[in-house]
Amino acid sequence: MSDVVIRVENLGKRYRIGAQQMRYSTLRDLIVGKIRNISLGNRRKPVGEDTIWALRDVSFEVSRGEVVGIIGRNGAGKSTLLKILSHITEPTKGRVCLRGGVGSLLEVGTGFHLELTGRENIYLNGAILGMKKAEIERKFDEIVAFAEIEKFLDTPVKRYSSGMYVRLAFSVAAHLEPEILLVDEVLAVGDAAFQKKSLGKMGDAAREGHTVLFVSHNMQAVSALCARGLLLSQGNLVMDADMLPVVRNYLASGMPSGGSVEWLEAEGCPGDETVQLRAIRLVNGSGKVTASFQSSEPITVQLDLTITRLDRALVIGFDLGTPEGVTVMRCYHNDGGEESWPKLGAGYNRLECKIPSGLLNAGTFTISPRISLHCVKWIVSMDAAITFNVELTHGRSPFWNVLDGKTRPGVISPIIPWRWTTAKDLPAYTHTDSPDVARKSSSAPNGTGARR
Repeated sequence: MSDVVIRVENLGKRYRIGAQQMRYSTLRDLIVGKIRNISLGNRRKPVGEDTIWALRDVSFEVSRGEVVGIIGRNGAGKSTLLKILSHITEPTKGRVCLRGGVGSLLEVGTGFHLELTGRENIYLNGAILGMKKAEIERKFDEIVAFAEIEKFLDTPVKRYSSGMYVRLAFSVAAHLEPEILLVDEVLAVGDAAFQKKSLGKMGDAAREGHTVLFVSHNMQAVSALCARGLLLSQGNLVMDADMLPVVRNYLASGMPSGGSVEWLEAEGCPGDETVQLRAIRLVNGSGKVTASFQSSEPITVQLDLTITRLDRALVIGFDLGTPEGVTVMRCYHNDGGEESWPKLGAGYNRLECKIPSGLLNAGTFTISPRISLHCVKWIVSMDAAITFNVELTHGRSPFWNVLDGKTRPGVISPIIPWRWTTAKDLPAYTHTDSPDVARKSSSAPNGTGARR
């Protein structure tokens, strides 16, 4: 018997741009429609211009127990693919064959009823996933403990925060043991501890023979969890291979290399009604915007923003990473004490910070802007928005350089000060291999030191 549990063949999904859901027409709708048709006249769009293919001719197979990461830029078709696999959306063409029950976590609170309590929604969501009452009851305590909502179990979920929503929703989907688990980028709503616990749970599910499809913009997470990756671009499957090469291909494709990215028009800027990112720049020690740096000079990161609504929960920063998806560090504008926070104002703002000289090793690095409302939602989460190169120049020691032109091992290469103390300045009991200590031991009363 074949071990394939997901088979996707020539899958396509087409949407009409600006299309609305079907509903009953009113007399007003008919009149407005007639007027609109008259006003458009001959300015109607040619057939096909008002449609877009979210997926086009996508084919792949997934075997039982595989953990597959699905990555791609915004609009690549990742969420559409999972919605089709979850039977939320019907494909326009092609077909999907699934063997086994499917548990999905695609949006915060999917399948929950706002007026029902957390307890009632566990049973409701379990039933939607096809579980019997006895199965749900067997796992009930584990679900509640994992979600960490014991105090609010009998509270209507409409009063839950986004973090509580996602904790409970993920816990139900993961603990009811579906053969296939589909997870979209909703774990970003949870805090770091819950994200780590959730990734561990998905790893456990895979080791127990369950199949996991994981959509995420967190390259470090998908690299750690997934052995295989699917890369989507503009609705097409462009790569299906081991996860690390797929991540490298994704991060390398279309990365700006001139040291800056700017969005001149407000429309299309990354962000929302709270804040919009207008530019990212890298500036060297001479004040020049560039993508090439020496390790002996600081790197200034500039973020230009338009802030529409000030919010104390607003967090602005970036990830410094490698093309392989390893996060070297995350830096936010309010990491320090409150007295050191930049004084943001409504309108145009420029934030700057410096990556210290002598920190980075030779190599290629990426800057990924991260803007959020703390523990509520991501506003901007762009991977590898800009890339730059570093040449190793800050080592002065004759022992610093490595033979054969190889770089020094490690992602970073700071010169860390050393201090020293000679043996004669150390207490005898802390340096037992000192000759002086050995003589003291041999002269111990009754010869006990020599025998030991």
